[in-house]
Amino acid sequence: MRAVLLGGTGAIGGATAMLLSEAGWRVEVTGRDRSRMPKAMSEAGVRFHRLERSDARGVERLVGDGADLLVDLVAYTAEDVRALLPAMSSVQCPVLISGRAVYVDDAGRHLNGDEPPQFDRPVGEAAPTLAPAPDGTDPFTREGYGPCKAAAELTALESGLPVTVVRPSKVHGRWARNARTRTIIDRMRSGERSIALAQADTIDHLTAARNAAALINTVADRPGSRILNAADPDTPTAEEIVRAIAAELSWDGRIERVPDGSEQGRHPWQTPMVLDTTAALELGYEPVGKGVELLAEEIRWLVGDSDR
Repeated sequence: MRAVLLGGTGAIGGATAMLLSEAGWRVEVTGRDRSRMPKAMSEAGVRFHRLERSDARGVERLVGDGADLLVDLVAYTAEDVRALLPAMSSVQCPVLISGRAVYVDDAGRHLNGDEPPQFDRPVGEAAPTLAPAPDGTDPFTREGYGPCKAAAELTALESGLPVTVVRPSKVHGRWARNARTRTIIDRMRSGERSIALAQADTIDHLTAARNAAALINTVADRPGSRILNAADPDTPTAEEIVRAIAAELSWDGRIERVPDGSEQGRHPWQTPMVLDTTAALELGYEPVGKGVELLAEEIRWLVGDSDR
């Protein structure tokens, strides 16, 4: 079995590469910079290719006569997906990684809007989403990111290919490009004895990279055109997340609740949103573990106790 992961040296790509390699797959990942290839992945037999995601011909040559699984972790626009459809057509199971930023609430508010959305129930895959962005929209802007991802999804799903779109929530794990635990870890390790926390009871759903990898592994055996949310089986509050970090670091300081909206108490888990993962579970996906427990892997990586 052969897997090709485009942009595969980050958290989800790395976790997926490790899981598949350990299961006997031949795994190849692409990236811009070989120095960002984690040592653990190389030692596991994962092969690195220096290749830009925008080099569609290069991706086609890499895929060659075909692969069992192609995971695109770096598609941001409809144009990105359209350019790779020839390569995807040679793959038994193409997977496109999207994100929760495509969802809107009942009033049309979204995560990157001026007014925060209000989701009063778990968000399922059939929930409304942003209108797809027209070609030429910059995906690396606050207002362009979500609509561009929506357009990328639509292009993949309308291609006629068995593309599974995966929508993770807030990703955590080794090799995370945007490790949200970092700010709290730095404060605890710097000797701060008190952490102020606003909106301490907020549930901002997490997605462990290893749980997302387990879902991708499940999908690989069941190709099909679909959308699947990817999130952890548990829904810890912001305070529970901070307490999990404290326990891993043996930090015995005080967590001080402050009024909602306080700048002093800002933290990375302030968007009340839970993803419904029923569809993934019904497909046969089994989570590796609870997110609040798997957070330890990101923490150990950040403090230097595991492979960088």
